[in-house]
Amino acid sequence: MAMKRALTSAVNAISKSSVKSSSIYPLFARNLHGSSDSKKIVGVFYKANEYASMNPDFVGCVEGSLGIRDWLESKGHEYIVTDDKDGPDSELEKHIPDLHVLITTPFHPAYVTAERIKRAKNLELLLTAGIGSDHIDLNAAAAAGLTVAEVTGSNVVSVAEDELMRILILVRNFLPGYHQVINGDWNVAGIAYRAYDLEGKTIGTVGAGRIGKLLLQRLKPFNCNLLYHDRLRMDPELESQTGAVYEEDLVKMLGKCDVVVINTPLTDKTKGMFNKDLIAKMKKGVLIVNNARGAIMDTQAVVDGCSNGHIGGYSGDVWYPQPAPKDHPWRYMPNQAMTPHISGTTIDAQLRYAAGTKDMLDRYFKGEDFPPQNYIVKEGELAPQYR
Repeated sequence: MAMKRALTSAVNAISKSSVKSSSIYPLFARNLHGSSDSKKIVGVFYKANEYASMNPDFVGCVEGSLGIRDWLESKGHEYIVTDDKDGPDSELEKHIPDLHVLITTPFHPAYVTAERIKRAKNLELLLTAGIGSDHIDLNAAAAAGLTVAEVTGSNVVSVAEDELMRILILVRNFLPGYHQVINGDWNVAGIAYRAYDLEGKTIGTVGAGRIGKLLLQRLKPFNCNLLYHDRLRMDPELESQTGAVYEEDLVKMLGKCDVVVINTPLTDKTKGMFNKDLIAKMKKGVLIVNNARGAIMDTQAVVDGCSNGHIGGYSGDVWYPQPAPKDHPWRYMPNQAMTPHISGTTIDAQLRYAAGTKDMLDRYFKGEDFPPQNYIVKEGELAPQYR
């Protein structure tokens, strides 16, 4: 039955006009490997160590394994979980040649390169437990006929709430005050000279997808001037509800903003987009929040901007690469409020993306389609936001 399903799936895929000719043969060849009901599934997550036992809902770690180990093994599948993902001698590397499914997260990403895809002869499915699949070479995945999917919407509330927190932390110059308390100091002037109210400030989001929209809704009660730039304009009703104004010209919008929030996916077009030249066109003293992807920013341009004061403060939880090395310059630049990649991995979010991952695996075993919005690569085609 599995062989029949695989052949039927491949034939149906080939017959669809949307499949690129370059991906037809790899897609057919990859699906032929699905001849056994038993699948080898590898999950790559961060280790929780002593924290693993402190919360029974802590499922997004190695120890929690998304809470699906018993379910997978009861169905006869092999489930291997590790945090060791980088380099030729890593645990992940050992399983590349014969795994069928790879599950990873944006918080501890396994970088799935074209070279790894080439060597993963049995690989059929790449799942992101969370949102954001840019750790995968999506063009190579498409050319190889792989399916890439994520749990769309699973942690958008978590990230939007975190962005609002970071805006307030920067605007109110919170961190120096916190550090004063830790160090036993008391110097109100050292904080107050650059602390402001959020009310009346101009906030712009670069990207107004699910997270961007939620952020705008949460900013509405603060009586800010809200702007947004996106490839698609929002529904007029939502524009009216939030009071957000659409800015077609990104550069013009950036020049108006006291605070800029990055909410666009990492693609070939957005990689390194915020470089020295673009930052120079922003207001002097601008505050930047980036929970999207670290590689959207030119690393050194951000360091220089924070050092010379053109960027008044930078906060986010995304880095490149991840985990960030100890010598990453963002760790040491002034006026930063950086954290590890935590915004989308709250316990609530973990439960949502664990459930979404289990649902897609169940559909995969049954030969059923995923929810349409979850696909990042399907039948050789990339989702619109990654093109």
